[in-house]
Amino acid sequence: MSINTGHGLPFLPGNSFRDLTKSAFHRAQTLDFKNGYALPRRPAVGTGQDPLLSVNISHSESNQLIRDIPNLTYGTDTHRPPPLDFIPAHAAYDKKVLRFYGYFWQEVLHSPAEHFRIRPVVIYYHLEDDSMCVTEPPVENSGIPQGKLIKRQRLTKNQHGGLYHWKDLNVGMDMSLFGTVFRITHCDPFTQDFMESQGIVLNEAESIPSDPYTIHRAQAQQTHIIPYEHNHQLERFLALDRQVLRYYALWDDTDSLYGEKRPVTLHYYLVDDSVDICEHHEANSGRDPFPVLLSRQKIPKHIKSTCEPFPTCVLEVYPQDVKEYFSPEDFRVGEEVTLMGRRFLLYDCDDFTRKYYEQNHPDILLKPLTVDTRTQQDIKRVIPPYNGFGSLEDSLQNCLSLIPEPPKKDVIKLLENDNKVLRYVARLDSQNPLDEGRRFILSYYLSDDMISVFERSTRNSGIIGGKFLEKTRVPKPGSSVENPEYYTPADFSIGVTVEVFAHRFVLMDADRYVLRYLESLYNHIPEHTLSSLRQKFGVSQTSALEEQHEGKKCLFGCGLCNL
Repeated sequence: MSINTGHGLPFLPGNSFRDLTKSAFHRAQTLDFKNGYALPRRPAVGTGQDPLLSVNISHSESNQLIRDIPNLTYGTDTHRPPPLDFIPAHAAYDKKVLRFYGYFWQEVLHSPAEHFRIRPVVIYYHLEDDSMCVTEPPVENSGIPQGKLIKRQRLTKNQHGGLYHWKDLNVGMDMSLFGTVFRITHCDPFTQDFMESQGIVLNEAESIPSDPYTIHRAQAQQTHIIPYEHNHQLERFLALDRQVLRYYALWDDTDSLYGEKRPVTLHYYLVDDSVDICEHHEANSGRDPFPVLLSRQKIPKHIKSTCEPFPTCVLEVYPQDVKEYFSPEDFRVGEEVTLMGRRFLLYDCDDFTRKYYEQNHPDILLKPLTVDTRTQQDIKRVIPPYNGFGSLEDSLQNCLSLIPEPPKKDVIKLLENDNKVLRYVARLDSQNPLDEGRRFILSYYLSDDMISVFERSTRNSGIIGGKFLEKTRVPKPGSSVENPEYYTPADFSIGVTVEVFAHRFVLMDADRYVLRYLESLYNHIPEHTLSSLRQKFGVSQTSALEEQHEGKKCLFGCGLCNL
């Protein structure tokens, strides 16, 4: 039950009653947020708070209704233009700048040559934020710091703090900026169109006064006349600098002792008619690598007759004593030219030189030649005969390099056949009856194909046993010293005679391992060698193969190891 206070009584103390049932005393919000925008809150329909609204309409519909009320009342205005969209200044005037040209007068103290200077400037007015900046165009060799004089900012126009606006600017007016008076003389076409479109009438354009000191400097430069000779040299330098004619020549020095023909490169510099000669260097030629054979200089072609009796080795030729220097007409490809008493055969040139002669000297024919530019013939290396000192491979390294290196070994063979030795029992074949009972063990090392001989000691023989031959490679008898043929396991059969450095040994017996190893290589071992070993051990070929197959099995029958 609510207490009705609307009885028509004046709003005075004692005439109103407080609602005892009211529990919320906050101030109600009048705005709502929809899609991020603050909109006036509409009372709910049926609550009685807004009796004028019978239906719930949106904010856009209510705005449309507000705009349509004058039309509903007074009718539609057919001559009224549609409303324009609002565009802010920073978007409408973005990158639009007004440009005015002017100058300022600068006093020069303590100088007898000048009293003042006229310095032109450019004033920029940015329409987007009404800021201004002043720059001075740079002048070459002015000696004055130029560029931006006043950085971009809002500039004051009076003592009261008023700021310059584009409406305050006009041609033919003075501006005081930071104590300096700038005179605006004219503007660019865009500025003129903009100002006239805004209803501002521009004054007549003025010209920037000339600077007396700049005029004086220009007159002084004109009075300085460059001599013809220097001007000609400068013109030639600018036109022909870095243009070089390159000729490939052959220096014929065969007239001197131990002389030869040596290839060189001749350069002719068009800018000053100088010549230099560079020599081709080859590795291991035995010559010092000098950078140039002839340094860059002008080579005289003819000198005056008064200088001819003097010896050329002590003669200093002055420019006034020279009749003529060498020119491009004197260098013809395919012909011989004499420079400094040396003969050079020009056999070819580069592409730039060919184009130069085609354009400037079409009457000179270039005739390239095919010559042999090798300074020395290839000498076949001759290996001297073996002198007997050291091994043949070790002695050969002294002939292959100045600092000999150890001969290379077959590392794979060393790793695969390490500790694999074929041992044979041999006797000495000698006519001396004292050597009848001597027995030897001949060991062949599969890793490096070397042989060692060990003599077994026999009691009461009078011969001390022990090492008979160091481990070394033994050549076969009859082989040459330069290309020796060494013993291999295929040469060792039972009963064969092996000659080791003039000692003859007859093989009598061998290890069982010798037969197994040679039968594993039966494709490379002669049949008579295998037959002699089988006959010695009393086995046939079939049993030898079975024994070899059984030897490949281990005690566990895996067949992966050789025991």
